[in-house]
Amino acid sequence: MKKTILFGMMFLGSLVFSQQTHLVGGDKDVHGCKASAGYTYSQLRNDCVRVFEQKIKLNEVNSDKSYSTSTAVIFSKNMKKAEIFIPDGSASSIILDRQGKSKLWKSGKHIKDNYILAPYKKTGYQIKKNDVVIYQ
Repeated sequence: MKKTILFGMMFLGSLVFSQQTHLVGGDKDVHGCKASAGYTYSQLRNDCVRVFEQKIKLNEVNSDKSYSTSTAVIFSKNMKKAEIFIPDGSASSIILDRQGKSKLWKSGKHIKDNYILAPYKKTGYQIKKNDVVIYQ
């Protein structure tokens, strides 16, 4: 009899736990962005964005991994700043500053690695990390 009651309670307990639903987007970062729904915080837009939905997307050039990553670029309205989202970086994004009237955007000295965003061919861009092209 005790075994029957024990197994019955275990069965009912498993039913209760299996009926719980998990909502996508139930997690939020400090900015209120839901990572599980694909959102990350954009410093330039001061809002949550989906990197994969941005107009300017760049693909990883040479990867020694079994997969490749992509990144996005967001420009400020006056084009003086560019924000790049590097998946391997410790920060979710890096702000680059335009260098004078040139069409180069560079990371500041506060960043460990030197990032440069430059026009590539006629319609694209490429990102260099320490003078090595990593995305284009």
